[in-house]
Amino acid sequence: MRQPLVAGNWKMNGSLAGVRELLAGIKAGVDEVETAEVAVCPPFVYIPEAQAQLAGTAVAWGGQDLSVHESGAYTGEVAGSMLRDFDCKYVIIGHSERRTYHNESDELVAQKFTAAHKAGLVPIFCIGETLEERESGITEEVVARQVDAVIDHCGVETLGEGVIAYEPVWAIGTGKTATPEQAQEVHAFIRGRVAAKSPQVAEGLRILYGGSMKPGNAAELLAKPDIDGGLIGGASLDAGDFLAICKAANG
Repeated sequence: MRQPLVAGNWKMNGSLAGVRELLAGIKAGVDEVETAEVAVCPPFVYIPEAQAQLAGTAVAWGGQDLSVHESGAYTGEVAGSMLRDFDCKYVIIGHSERRTYHNESDELVAQKFTAAHKAGLVPIFCIGETLEERESGITEEVVARQVDAVIDHCGVETLGEGVIAYEPVWAIGTGKTATPEQAQEVHAFIRGRVAAKSPQVAEGLRILYGGSMKPGNAAELLAKPDIDGGLIGGASLDAGDFLAICKAANG
């Protein structure tokens, strides 16, 4: 049985005062989350605050990106070992905003997956298609290419030690959401793609939905057999909304 994971991607949002308030709100209500594992991924500068407030609670924390390098003259980059210094468990890699705004290729994302794994972090590996790709009927081709890049780089067993987040790019920050049936169809395809390499890895692999999951649609999405949680954007910035999504995994 795969334990659901609900992870908040705070993106480039927040202030120190706001982060403290948000963390306090999550801490106050997390005991009502019976089933799902809960995690938050703040901007780098607020990770120490997350560590300070969340240590000893049921909430894990992580980074939003990492470098493929372990150290060196790479201004502005953050190594996996640095995230581990602050007890991060997770790190998001391959988010569509990184792929789009920073031109991150499938190969670079695969390298980041390996770097995260080597650092002892659990990668939350984002994949998904644009609206143009969906309307062209190549959704499966796109997500297969993205998944295969990691499998080819580090092997299916290593992929299985991470988490996949399917995020249809057209549903991120737009208010649009894939229907539960659309999301389940792609999740099932992803699991089948991995199963072709290793049925055992595929069975244990958590695949999250990452396209505008909200309190109003979370239960219906999470009820689907291949949707194992959510990577939450905007709704993770409100403690009540985020916890409502987490509790929707209680069934």
